[in-house]
Amino acid sequence: MPANGLALGPKLRYLTERARRIDIGSVVSRAREVHAHHGKAVPAVVADMLWSAARKDVAFQDYVDFDFAILTAEERATFMTHPVSAQLAQRFSQPAGRAIFEDKIAFNRRFEAYLHRPYLVVTPDGADEVRRFVEERGTVIAKVPVSHMGLGVRRYHAADVDDWSAFHRRLLDAGELLLEDVIAQHDDLAAVCPGTVNTTRITAFFDGEDVHILAVAQKFGRGEVSDQMSYGGFYTMLDPDTGHAMSAGYDSHENVHETHPDTGFPIAEFQLPRFEEAVALIDRAAREVPEVQYAGWDVVATNDGPVLVEGNWGAGVYENKPSVSGVRTGHKPRYRAAIGF
Repeated sequence: MPANGLALGPKLRYLTERARRIDIGSVVSRAREVHAHHGKAVPAVVADMLWSAARKDVAFQDYVDFDFAILTAEERATFMTHPVSAQLAQRFSQPAGRAIFEDKIAFNRRFEAYLHRPYLVVTPDGADEVRRFVEERGTVIAKVPVSHMGLGVRRYHAADVDDWSAFHRRLLDAGELLLEDVIAQHDDLAAVCPGTVNTTRITAFFDGEDVHILAVAQKFGRGEVSDQMSYGGFYTMLDPDTGHAMSAGYDSHENVHETHPDTGFPIAEFQLPRFEEAVALIDRAAREVPEVQYAGWDVVATNDGPVLVEGNWGAGVYENKPSVSGVRTGHKPRYRAAIGF
């Protein structure tokens, strides 16, 4: 049995595929980042990264993001990593459930009671319907049904549309078949970044009876349509029991944000409003599709309560960054206590 307690077969398949696709140049580039920030010799870091990937299920970017170069073996063992999370996602989800989570239209239909906002599916003969929907709301979010990392998401304003037939064709041609009303986020979130709807990622596991909250990350945008890092966003971990920020913000590009760059809000002072309600929302939502037991849920706090944005059966990993937070332990013990691997 591997050190992470998961089945050997998936681990071997992951290692085989990773070995086939390994990019040494990329590994060296990441090792140089580690050298620049922690003063570790590049050859030693390369060797350690390769060993950690092969023996401890640590992705190369995990090694960089979670400051493994400055952690002891015991401290490293407490951190969740993407390979371990991917194995959990495969083990605790079924194809029928995954299909609902992978298609945003299917997800909205299944979880409509949790959205608390209107949406419209764009059809070839629905130009008039599109016009009414957009004009009534003024601003809408358009999404490609199947996409990842915040890609395939755009924001449209009714005032910018001159030709509604052309706009309708544009949506169809771009595959932007889901239109949603813009979420009015809580005043406390708007105080940090008013131009982006800032989502909270709650990673949870449903064991068939109880829903366990494993980790909570607060993402902040930079005024773009999405708060993902591909749009310049960053995150901080929240205490999974209180919803309070554990540190300043950071991303995967070694950027650290003591305050939000656009508003000056001190990130470490952030408290997610209506946190207990957000946990209660996920406690209900995580039971809806029992074919997916392990998922990352994106919610947004509003003045009227939390609303669901989407669920990800490939939950990904958000973790503490020791050099920023001073916290040298991760969330894996919490995962293991709930899931039993």
